[in-house]
Amino acid sequence: MCQTLVHKVAQSKQLMAVADPAILGLFESWLEELEEEVALYLQQNPLAEAGELAAHLGLSKSGADFLLAKSNRQGKPEGGQ
Repeated sequence: MCQTLVHKVAQSKQLMAVADPAILGLFESWLEELEEEVALYLQQNPLAEAGELAAHLGLSKSGADFLLAKSNRQGKPEGGQ
C-alpha cells in the first residue's frame, strides 16, 4: 500500500511539472464542484455508500472512494462507505 501511495505522489508531482497551469486550474475547479456535489448528496443521503455516490455522480467507485476519503479528511460527512 505504501508503494502505491508513493507511486501516486510521484505521478502527481510529474503531472504538476508538465501540465499547463491553466489546465490544473480547471481541474481544481472541477474537483471543487465535485466536492460540493458530494457534500450535498451526503447531506441528503448521510448513509450513502461509495457505490451509490458513484452512480449518482457518474464516477467510478474508486473516484467516489477518493472523494469520500477527501471529504472525511476535511472533517465533512463521510457517508456509509
